[in-house]
This record gives sequence, C-alpha cells and structure tokens, in this order.
Amino acid sequence: MTPSPGNEQRRATRKPAATPAAVVDVIRDRPLGHLGNLSASGMLLIGTQEPRLDAVYQARLPLPGPDGQNAAIEVGIQAQWHEPAARPGQTWAGYRIIAITPADAARLDRWLRL
Repeated sequence: MTPSPGNEQRRATRKPAATPAAVVDVIRDRPLGHLGNLSASGMLLIGTQEPRLDAVYQARLPLPGPDGQNAAIEVGIQAQWHEPAARPGQTWAGYRIIAITPADAARLDRWLRL
C-alpha cells in the first residue's frame, strides 16, 4: 500500500526493515509475518494470513543491536487494517503498538536512530 499524502495518518516516521525479520505471535508460537517497516508506535507486516481487525497480539521481533547482534523485543500490537499485497497470497497489515516495556522501548528507540 502506498498511501497518498491526503490520507496519511501516521504520527511517527517508520523505518524500513533492512533485512527480513520474522515477527512471531508469542501466544500461539506461530509467525505473524515479516517486518516491512517499524516505528515507535506501529509496524507494517507482510504475511500470508489476514489478521482479525482490532485483534490484539503479543509479538516478538528481532532488532539489530549496536553491536550488530540481534536482540528480540516483545510488544503488544493491535491490528488496524489489512489488504492484499502485490504478490498473490500475501497480505499487508498495519498494527499499532499498544504495550511495550521501558527496556524494549529504549531498544526500539536506539534501533530507529541507527
């Protein structure tokens, strides 16, 4: 999805994922999708299944640290929208971050500034 400037509703700038990062539903221990982009308040995932709108998930995703090593963060996310992706069988889905620990928020903030 490429939103037009008139319907852009994001408040935080999103950073594209430089490498494929699998995002996992911690409760069901299954993939939610791959990270497309991420901000302090939300994320875009590319997956094979549509999320239920307004559904809440506990998600884990890897973020590269300052030393180059990946460290996982966990966030509570809520599905906001979804639509078919350009590739058949894939779905783009937007999520809002609704819960994050202070330590994981600091790690996310550091990654966003890299």
